[in-house]
Amino acid sequence: MDLSLASLVGVALGIGLAAATGFRVFVPLLAAGIAAHFGLVPLSDGFQWLASTPALVALGTAAVVEVLAYYIPGVDHALDLIAGPATVVAGIVASAAVMTDLPPGILWPVAIIGGGGVAGLTKGSTALLRAKTGLMTGGLANPAVSTAETIGATGLSLFAIALPVLCLLLVVALLVWVTRKAGRILFGRRTAPVDPGRR
Repeated sequence: MDLSLASLVGVALGIGLAAATGFRVFVPLLAAGIAAHFGLVPLSDGFQWLASTPALVALGTAAVVEVLAYYIPGVDHALDLIAGPATVVAGIVASAAVMTDLPPGILWPVAIIGGGGVAGLTKGSTALLRAKTGLMTGGLANPAVSTAETIGATGLSLFAIALPVLCLLLVVALLVWVTRKAGRILFGRRTAPVDPGRR
């Protein structure tokens, strides 16, 4: 089945928003809802509720609570554990909501595998980074990490809405970077053997 350019742009937008949920669960959904409310982004059938005023109020409240909670010591790590499954669900919803013109037989596999997978990978990598940073600094750097994650979620969401195709390329580069970073955190950095002849 041939896919239109609009469909491909919708897929790129969906993957970008899904990746952003790996930083903050509710910020990308709020951004997508606001954009749809003002006619900047079309929504798939069954997802018009995302642009409704009650949904925007609920998402806005949830986003503020989530952002602030990550600045509370101890709560941030607990949220990382709780937010894991929620992030995957949010990634699926965010991507499916904007992948317009796709038949259900294509939309849901792409949303579940692509959107959910990207969201989970991003979340897992940021959680590992937070854990390592917390151990190395005794938690002192966690507010900086939280701020960077919020900026990442907001910036990536806005970028996905404005330039979805370029955002998809950025997401691919981001995933390569976070995968390498996570690998170094889990397995340590290899050091080159020292040549005994060199001083």
